[in-house]
Amino acid sequence: MLQLSNKRIVLGVTGGIAAYKSAELIRLLTKLGAQVRVVMTSAACEFITPLTLQALSHNPVHLDLLDTRAEAAMGHIELARWADAVLVAPATADFIARLAGGHADDLLTTVCLATNAPICLAPAMNQGMWRDSATQQNCEELVERNIQLFGPDEGSQACGDIGPGRMLEPEQIVAKTAELFSQDILTGLKVLITAGGTREDIDPVRYICNHSSGKMGFALAEAAVAAGATVTLISGPVQLPTPERVTRLDVISARDMHQAVHDQLADVDIFIGCAAVSDYRPAEVAREKIKKDPENSSEIMEIKLIRNPDIIASVTALEQPPFVVGFAAETHNVLGYAADKMRRKRMDLVVANDISDWEIGFSSDCNEVTVIGEELEEPLPRASKTVVSRQLLQIIARRFRAKQTNTTE
Repeated sequence: MLQLSNKRIVLGVTGGIAAYKSAELIRLLTKLGAQVRVVMTSAACEFITPLTLQALSHNPVHLDLLDTRAEAAMGHIELARWADAVLVAPATADFIARLAGGHADDLLTTVCLATNAPICLAPAMNQGMWRDSATQQNCEELVERNIQLFGPDEGSQACGDIGPGRMLEPEQIVAKTAELFSQDILTGLKVLITAGGTREDIDPVRYICNHSSGKMGFALAEAAVAAGATVTLISGPVQLPTPERVTRLDVISARDMHQAVHDQLADVDIFIGCAAVSDYRPAEVAREKIKKDPENSSEIMEIKLIRNPDIIASVTALEQPPFVVGFAAETHNVLGYAADKMRRKRMDLVVANDISDWEIGFSSDCNEVTVIGEELEEPLPRASKTVVSRQLLQIIARRFRAKQTNTTE
């Protein structure tokens, strides 16, 4: 059920006794890496408290269609767009009837009408209500509209009856929800990416930096999420929006980035060092702005530089390092320098690109790279950084799986 990793589930809870099972359902979904937002009907609040479901989902519970705070931002539309799937569990006979009739008189029915995501219902009601012809007709109408029914199950019910109408157990509902999604190349993996340049202070006004825009690293983060990974992006100072579903940490200097990387490495499967990290920093940072001598137009400022920590080398030196991918931005002898860098730093792969070509260098929207690894030299033709990122991740995923297989044999 790794397919649920990083998926967005809107869980609708309606007013049936089985609502108590929704708490366990949320726990299981979040344990598998899904993000859950809960929408409760007013009747559901009589069976289980919103506070309980808020604590388990780690998100505010949505209750009212006409909540002015939420609707100022079109809350029901935002929820409908946010969802990868809408799951209603339990789904009472009343809710099924209202949904079949196209009602939009509360938040949950409105979300169901507005969303393009798949909708799944886990019916829960008395066996007589389930068998009633009106309920069966409503269910047939919903199935014709491509709304899936998970269950119901048969067995003893809260009212004492025995028969069909029991809500499926949470474990069964989770398994069926996972089947909605295909397993992508990075499904279930944790990926840590660095992006952008770093700034090294000279004084409170000036700093040393480079031309990195961060576009390649951000494109990789977006592509990795689309491939099913849980992604953390550590970025130097850039002017780029955070890709959806990516956890972003902002840093300034190379030492900040080094610390942030090691703080985030626990359980990381793949580390991609895409940042253009400053190799050097001033040995001393002036506390006050350095003033020029107005009487000496030929004055020379000399700054002593010292080496910054090598982030990639420090990761590969760990006792149990993740799969490590680095970048080599070069202006000449690109493949030779990249291959040497891979061997010296013991990387699994290195991505070589020629930054002397302004069309694929820093700040450009396109790239053209060669991926180098053990017995591998695979060029990727010029394309947008979005396309190149997807192609890169195909190679990274393939080599990662191969290494995992060799390690376990």
